Amino acid sequence: MTLERREVVSVDVRTPVATVWEHLRDPHLVRRWFGWDYDGLDAEIREIFVDTVREEHDEADGVTTRTLVWRNHDRMVVTARDADPELTRVAVTRAGRDELPAFDGVFDEMDEGWIQFVHQLAFALDVHPGEDRVTLQAHGLDAGDRRDPLLFRAGLHGVRGLPVRGHVDATRPDGSRVGGTVVYKTEHQVGIHLHGIAESLLLLVMRPAVERPPHGTVDATLSTYGLDEAVLDEARRRWAGWWGLRRT
Repeated sequence: MTLERREVVSVDVRTPVATVWEHLRDPHLVRRWFGWDYDGLDAEIREIFVDTVREEHDEADGVTTRTLVWRNHDRMVVTARDADPELTRVAVTRAGRDELPAFDGVFDEMDEGWIQFVHQLAFALDVHPGEDRVTLQAHGLDAGDRRDPLLFRAGLHGVRGLPVRGHVDATRPDGSRVGGTVVYKTEHQVGIHLHGIAESLLLLVMRPAVERPPHGTVDATLSTYGLDEAVLDEARRRWAGWWGLRRT
């Protein structure tokens, strides 16, 4: 039986296909974009990108296609044309909804994860090639009710209404300002390329109230590159203040 397939995310990266493929096969390079920092990240990368995946390769009619296929039939397809060797398309397809009994009709964890990760890959390759990453994350935050929404308190209340490539100009709770550009939007996510001393990628994932009562939740992940320890420590301090977190 052939499974019905649907495209979850597709992003063009201004990077040769061989380099993109290396960042999917070398666990050290995968760490530059996949997930976020925590003690089990290396084991998770090995399980997902080494132990449970197979490769497919094809070259025909001036098109190079390399594919990763997982046991659950998720597929990541990397495609490049000889006519434009500096441009690579990365797409993830998954089985149709009827083949996903865990999907509750509201929020698909795997879909949302792939959307985040492919955009993190594109950012790492397009903006910070060759650099290692440090992430800051605050997950499962109460989104707040209509009278006191978390994104309003964080100075980001307007981002969901901005178009892709729209400019973000926000004031953080500590009074500092942040500017950036919306790089993608979906029903449950916003990705913002933050500009400044060190360009970084802020991803916001909003789970609706029906998924996480009573108000829904917000997951925030910031991918940073090239920060020295002093700047990184200050970034952590400001990040904690942004979301009302206590420093540990």
